[in-house]
Amino acid sequence: MRKFPAPIHNVVAAFSQLPGVGPKTALRYVFALLRLPKGELEHFSHSLLALGSDITVCRLCKTYSEAEICEVCAETKRVSHMLCVVAEPRDISTIELTGVYHGRYFVLGGLLNPVEGVTPDVLNIHELFERLESSPELTEVILAFSPNVHGETTMLYLAKQIQKRGLRATKLARGLPLGADLEYADEVTLGEAMTGRREI
Repeated sequence: MRKFPAPIHNVVAAFSQLPGVGPKTALRYVFALLRLPKGELEHFSHSLLALGSDITVCRLCKTYSEAEICEVCAETKRVSHMLCVVAEPRDISTIELTGVYHGRYFVLGGLLNPVEGVTPDVLNIHELFERLESSPELTEVILAFSPNVHGETTMLYLAKQIQKRGLRATKLARGLPLGADLEYADEVTLGEAMTGRREI
């Protein structure tokens, strides 16, 4: 990459730290920002600074929040006997959009991946077990992770620990998406669909 003035280089380097953003994309972002009117650019920078000053982590579920307890945890109409454990805060939004789940949440902060140094002590696993111990009303823990190697590994590890505490550990149902052709389904997806079949 050719040499740019230091402020441009610094912002390119900052954007390049984001997932999926390489140096070329970062440079496009910087040039797009430079085309903004000065007032909009200042508003953009203030919005970024607010992430650091105004956002904290919910004491109960570990998602991002403006208050010590997030809006979902503060909601009194939530079902208290179910806890949905997700990998990242954004997963809560995805599940909430379905309008089906009305229980509580807990954010693990990632998935187990020992090769990359993500071990149980790096994640919020200790805090999860503390939450389980301090919530006698809980009967079911839903492990809502992506169906990949790391998701399955994390699920198996947690399920054993949860079951030891006398709680029911469940996972999301998996199978064929609507409109899918059997011909193109992989063996794992088709197997899950067969195992999880229901009455018509």
